[in-house]
Amino acid sequence: MWRSSAISSFYSKFTSFYNPNYYYASSPSIFTVDSVVRPVFSTSQHQCLRSFSSSAAAPSPSSLTKVLEIARHYGRCYWELSKARLSMLVVATSGTGYVLGSGNGIDFAGLCWTCAGTMMVAASANSLNQVLEINNDAKMKRTRRRPLPSGRITAKHAVIWASSVGLAGTAILAFKANMLAAGLATSNLILYAFAYTPLKQIHPVNTWIGAIVGAIPPLLGWAAASGQVSLNGMILPAALYFWQIPHFMALAYLCRNDYAAGGYRMFSLADPSGQRTAAVALRNCLYLVPLGFIAYDWGLASGWFCLESTFITLAISTAAFSFYRDRTTRTARRMFYASLLYLPVFMSGLLFHRISDSQQLLADGSNMVDEHSPSSENTVEETEGADWKNEGRQSTTEPQARPPVAYASAAPFPFLPAPFLPAPFMQHLDVL
Repeated sequence: MWRSSAISSFYSKFTSFYNPNYYYASSPSIFTVDSVVRPVFSTSQHQCLRSFSSSAAAPSPSSLTKVLEIARHYGRCYWELSKARLSMLVVATSGTGYVLGSGNGIDFAGLCWTCAGTMMVAASANSLNQVLEINNDAKMKRTRRRPLPSGRITAKHAVIWASSVGLAGTAILAFKANMLAAGLATSNLILYAFAYTPLKQIHPVNTWIGAIVGAIPPLLGWAAASGQVSLNGMILPAALYFWQIPHFMALAYLCRNDYAAGGYRMFSLADPSGQRTAAVALRNCLYLVPLGFIAYDWGLASGWFCLESTFITLAISTAAFSFYRDRTTRTARRMFYASLLYLPVFMSGLLFHRISDSQQLLADGSNMVDEHSPSSENTVEETEGADWKNEGRQSTTEPQARPPVAYASAAPFPFLPAPFLPAPFMQHLDVL
């Protein structure tokens, strides 16, 4: 009885002290924390409770929605500034170069770091390219909806984004790969943003400069894996260089009116008939034909890759020849789609049929065994025996001089095969 009365008395005093009526104040901006709990009464005895409620309250659902909308907006802008799909193609070529330059074992951690650094540097280069071409992109139907021409993001913001990801990607390549890979990435960024981009408005040679830019990423991957630039590492960059010419010639022919409106000096704009454009595309497709044989001859891939490479190169060359004979939008689009198919098939075949260092050593060892097989030794023995007999017929009175090493040791060096001495020669040594 006493306990129940004490509890009811305490409850009445507590409810008189605390009034649960409160409201959420709306926030004028998502970056200011004004969405706090405020009690209706403002007496001095409620100050402690007000401060506690202000610190413990959660933001309103409308504020969270605005935060998510802003994050989605800038994420989309960064995605378009980076030209993410094009950057991922650059990463694919760099990763292929890394695998080809790895030799026997592939360092998957190093591969991931190299791809991440390449992606950041490529995103930075593409972003700077759009910063420098805001006015030109605003005049073209294909590019006027990009973040900068449409006003969805400011140029200053884009420059900060490009600088940040560029420095981060270069640092990753420098510390996780090597300085050679970081240097190639930096030089490629400068070449793309500050040489290729201005040349697009000056001279048609920009297409060939852009082809050099596209050929560097696989060399970057090779250098990141092996720490050097070798002759074998130039096969995939050469394929990228020659492939880009017909690819961009087809694109420039299809979008020649748009490029003219944007103020770009493309090769196709000075060629109204399209004959020179088609001839350049066909010529560079033919340059791709011997690359499969070179990869096989230099021990980078097997003979199957030589056949596959020849087949797909003839396919893209056929599309280019069709465009050369009949210069229409349909044949140009067909060559463009053939170029899109060529590159992934070529890189996949090169990866699938690649020969590691250990396999190359085994192949070289089998060739050496064939050269020193018993049949070849018998042939050498018969030839030397015949020569000895002929020499004996010519001179039977004068003693022959001793060979320099034959009588000194049967195997002067343990890592070299023992010299073979024919039987007549041994009999002659016994006589001496």
